[in-house]
Amino acid sequence: MAHKAGFVNIVGNPNVGKSTIMNAMVGEKISIITKKMQTTRHRIKGIVSGDDFQIVYSDTPGILKPSYKLQESMMRFVDTALVDADVILFVTDVVEKSDKNPEYIEKVRKSNMPVMVLINKIDISNQEEVERLFDYWSGVFPGADIFPISAQEKFNIEPIFDRILELLPEGPAFFPKDELTDRNERFFMQEIVREKILLHYQKEIPYSVEVEVEEFKEEERIIRIRTVIHVSRDSQKGIIIGHQGKMIKRVGIEARKDTEEFFEKKIFLELYVKVAKDWREKDGSLKQFGYDKF
Repeated sequence: MAHKAGFVNIVGNPNVGKSTIMNAMVGEKISIITKKMQTTRHRIKGIVSGDDFQIVYSDTPGILKPSYKLQESMMRFVDTALVDADVILFVTDVVEKSDKNPEYIEKVRKSNMPVMVLINKIDISNQEEVERLFDYWSGVFPGADIFPISAQEKFNIEPIFDRILELLPEGPAFFPKDELTDRNERFFMQEIVREKILLHYQKEIPYSVEVEVEEFKEEERIIRIRTVIHVSRDSQKGIIIGHQGKMIKRVGIEARKDTEEFFEKKIFLELYVKVAKDWREKDGSLKQFGYDKF
C-alpha cells in the first residue's frame, strides 16, 4: 500500500473545542484547554504516524476580529492554515450561532480543500437539534463530510480518522515517525504556565500575559526551569504575584505538578514577573515571543 501523508488543519470559532479535538486525534495533550477565549494563541502541530501514513494536525487560534497586533498575528496563523491544508476540519458546536463569522466560512468554502465539518458537544444537546445542525451545515458546505461528535467524551472520533486517511494524498512523511509535535520543551513549559494563569486570573489579566522560559537545564534526575511571566502594565505585576505571593505560588505548584507528569521527571521551577509594557502592540516583543512564525 502506498504511503500517505498530509496536513489536517483544525479551524473554527473560539470555544468550540478545537484543542480538545486536537488532543483526542493525537492521543496526547498537545494543546492547553480552558473555557476562556483565546486559550490557543499559536499554531500547534500534533503528529500521528503509522507504517503507511503520517497525519500532521494543526490546532489554530479561534477566529476573531483583531483589536491589537497580537490578535492580528493570531489570525495570520489561522489564514495560513487554509493555504497549506490537505484537509480542513471546520469545528462548530451545538451552542454557537451558526452564522457567526460568515466571512471566514466563505474563506473556507473558497479554499478548494476537502472540508470535514465537526459538530461538537452533542452530549449536551438532543437528537432533533443535532439533526437540524447536520442539515444546516450540509447546506453551507455541500459535499462535505459532517460528523456529530463529542470530543470531551471521545464519541465518533474514529470515523474522522478513517475518513482523513482516505482523503490524504500519497507522499513521504514530513517528520520523523517518532516525533509527536514540532514544538520544543520550552514551548510546552510556557503553555503549561499560561494555562494556570488562564484558569486562576480574571478579566483582562490572562490576555495581557506572555510566558517565556529563560532557562531550561535538563540533568540526570531533574529539570531546572526559570520562567518569566511578562505583563503589559505595572499594576498587573502585583495581581499576578498576589497577596504575600500566594497567587504566583499557586500557579507554580500546579504548573510544576503538570510539568513533572508531562516530562516524567522531577522539576525545579522558578517563576518571575516582569513588565513588558504594551507588548501586545510591539513588533519586537511579538517576534521575541514567536508570533512571527507562520
